[in-house]
Amino acid sequence: MEKFDYDLIAIGSGPAGESAALNATKHDLTAAVIEQDHWVGGACTHRGTIPSKTLRHAVKELMRFNTNPMFRDIGEPQSLSFPRLLVSADAVIKRQVKMRSKFYQRNRIEVVHGGAHFIDPHTIEVAMQDGGIERLRARNFVIASGALPYRPADVDFSHPRIYDSDTILGMQHTPRKILIYGAGVIGCEYASIFSGLGTKVELINSRDRLLEFLDDEISDALSYHLRDHGVMMRHRETYSSVETSADGVTLHLRSGKRLHGDALLWCNGRTGNTADLQLDKIGLATDHRGYISVDNHYQTSVENIFAAGDVIGVPSLASAAYDQGRGAAASARGKEHCRFVKDVPTGIYTIPEISSVGQNERELTEANTPYEVGRAFFKETARAQISGEDVGMLKILFHPDTLEILGVHCFGAEATEIIHIGQAIMQQKNGGNTVRYFITTTFNYPTMAEAYRIAALNGLNRLHV
Repeated sequence: MEKFDYDLIAIGSGPAGESAALNATKHDLTAAVIEQDHWVGGACTHRGTIPSKTLRHAVKELMRFNTNPMFRDIGEPQSLSFPRLLVSADAVIKRQVKMRSKFYQRNRIEVVHGGAHFIDPHTIEVAMQDGGIERLRARNFVIASGALPYRPADVDFSHPRIYDSDTILGMQHTPRKILIYGAGVIGCEYASIFSGLGTKVELINSRDRLLEFLDDEISDALSYHLRDHGVMMRHRETYSSVETSADGVTLHLRSGKRLHGDALLWCNGRTGNTADLQLDKIGLATDHRGYISVDNHYQTSVENIFAAGDVIGVPSLASAAYDQGRGAAASARGKEHCRFVKDVPTGIYTIPEISSVGQNERELTEANTPYEVGRAFFKETARAQISGEDVGMLKILFHPDTLEILGVHCFGAEATEIIHIGQAIMQQKNGGNTVRYFITTTFNYPTMAEAYRIAALNGLNRLHV
């Protein structure tokens, strides 16, 4: 009978690895986590979600102070440097690490710090941070090694003025002008952060519009407000080369344009963090971006090896990774059914923020699905007027005959919180998912959630019912 050191080993201590290990121990299995960094939490805690959202919050507070006349009794408008914002982010990161370290200690999960690679399907070798080598055997593995910023070979990322979404968190100056190449979620979020600091921003987008997966009206609203904050957007542009100098970066575009900035932030895609795992030794292949394919049980083509989180690609969200890791561990211990995460609300932390669930207008039109629209503009709600957060709207798409909610889209303050009300109603069965819920339920007043009632009435009035 084979001997194993653990029932399950998770490679990576981000949301997916953490939840996989915890799920295993909650079902009386032994588990360990391999983490190549000095601290637990993975990229989510140290280079992704936590620091970027902390930076955004600090910038948003600064913008409120500088634009609200009431604060002029306290002092004149202020500015903050980017390194000063990083101090705020570092404080939150330390609290997260302390909290997550306690999770492992309390559940007796061993954390091994070092870089892992496979020897065979049940064995990994870990290059320890003290220089030693350790071999560990497990009945099952969950690969949760995450993803890295994609770096094209013809861009010199060793230059001190060129950054990606990981290295930007080490920037020790505040650029007067920054070029952001790539207008996906990360690019748009950092465009909001830097423009909020007063930095000139040029956002280069290879597509026709921002975040094309969004409802067109929401995408248009984001474009308007980024421009209103001073962001210069250039659509349908791709780079041809990057030229560096001691005082900045020049981005040469295929259209012939030359853009100069004090710094360049490269946000053009990500790649699975699998290059060092030596997956070829166990016959496991990845796609051209390093991502691992899994089935609906998060099982790879190797029977005892599962994968979860950003390393399997879309949706590449921390919220999804927690559930994916738990599902992978459940499958590994033999559970017949696990939840395969696919219905995930969109959460984009631009300024203002964006969130959506379900289908958008373009998708419904292309599918020949009839729908009606109900809108509530935040400027017309008491809570938004009180808080000064009056930019934005809530939009409900519903079927005109059955009144079934087909999609909810929100742009503005607390959008990522507000969306969960719509998400919860859309999950109701046996006819419970209808827009009528919002007019037969009394909402607290004044609240941002009250926008659901306003939007529902607006939509039903279009039907004359």
